[in-house]
Amino acid sequence: MKLLTKDIKNKVLESMMQIIDRERNSIIKENKKDLNNFDPTDRAMYDRLIVDDAKVDSMIQSIREVLGQPDPVSQVISTENLENGLKIINKTAPFGTIMIIYESRPDVTIEAAMLAFKANNKILLKGGKEAVFSNKKLVSCWHEALKSNQLEPTDWIEMLELNREETQAFLKNPTQQLDLIVPRGGEKLIAFVKEHAKCAVLISGRGNNFVYVNDEADWEKTKKVILNAKTQKISACNALDKVLIDEKLADFDKKVVELKNILTKAEVQILGDQKIASLLETEQIKDESIWHKEFLALKVVIGSVPNKETAIEKINQYSGGHSACIMTENAETAMEFMEQVDSAAVYQNASTRFTDGGQMGVGAELAISTDKLHHRGPLGLKQLVTNKYYVFGNGQIR
Repeated sequence: MKLLTKDIKNKVLESMMQIIDRERNSIIKENKKDLNNFDPTDRAMYDRLIVDDAKVDSMIQSIREVLGQPDPVSQVISTENLENGLKIINKTAPFGTIMIIYESRPDVTIEAAMLAFKANNKILLKGGKEAVFSNKKLVSCWHEALKSNQLEPTDWIEMLELNREETQAFLKNPTQQLDLIVPRGGEKLIAFVKEHAKCAVLISGRGNNFVYVNDEADWEKTKKVILNAKTQKISACNALDKVLIDEKLADFDKKVVELKNILTKAEVQILGDQKIASLLETEQIKDESIWHKEFLALKVVIGSVPNKETAIEKINQYSGGHSACIMTENAETAMEFMEQVDSAAVYQNASTRFTDGGQMGVGAELAISTDKLHHRGPLGLKQLVTNKYYVFGNGQIR
């Protein structure tokens, strides 16, 4: 794709803010069609699907934030002047064409497109059928913003309306260049993309996040963090699913019962391992595979562990590699935990709900990567570029 100037890219973003503000009633009206066709009993997906005035305001604000960020393209990473006279400059460069596959959330149609575009990438948006009316309207707004700034054709931002079979065929034999695919969804979607894709795939995997309550935890902090991480937004990939409590915690039985009462009051369903289920007279885990599951629901598993080492081992075995937290007042214990847990974000004494581009100072995000190449964690504007070496010579030969 042609390299665009920072000014023209920012003008498109400015136009987009004005357009979606002007079209907010139409956007909400189209979203209503999607909501009417969707089963509201799937609370997590339904919550992700809703577009109201507040959501439109959030879309506008996210564009404004990206508008204020520096252009990530052609930034110098390093410069080397070699003894043979070669000058080598390593600079950031666009990926090219990015495809994102996602479900339910129309705001991704805004966030993914604005980030990809400002990083000078073309983006193919493969949203779910449950948000088709919302996404069509938002993409039409993007096309208007591009046209109003003399960027035609408008294929910088393109919506793909493909069913499963058509998507499979497209991944196997793409009808246009694909440089990177980002699947945002469950393990079945990720496995499907990895099986059929012919280009690089950056995984935005499941959450299944853990909190380990160390025996040196501050209990008042612990209660607040667990409740927030579990209930503040159950549809988020950074929500809490599993709690491990150290058996050496003072007043273990009393505190576990207190935690049960707090979560039950918040309508959270509790499952426990043998020790916890017996203590709380609650449902016991019947299948160990539940330790792997991301719930996206008012549901939590509580287990007991004899020490920090067992907690780390269990988290590394079962978590999605997204976020994990230790509650402890011992800084050395916290650092050991944080260094040994294999997750994109590790916490001491804070809710996992902060694993978010905006909350981490990255700004709007394309996804939360649980991969290790080329980036891990929130994929913001700076992460949507690759690099290129510029080598300047004067006839040198090897």
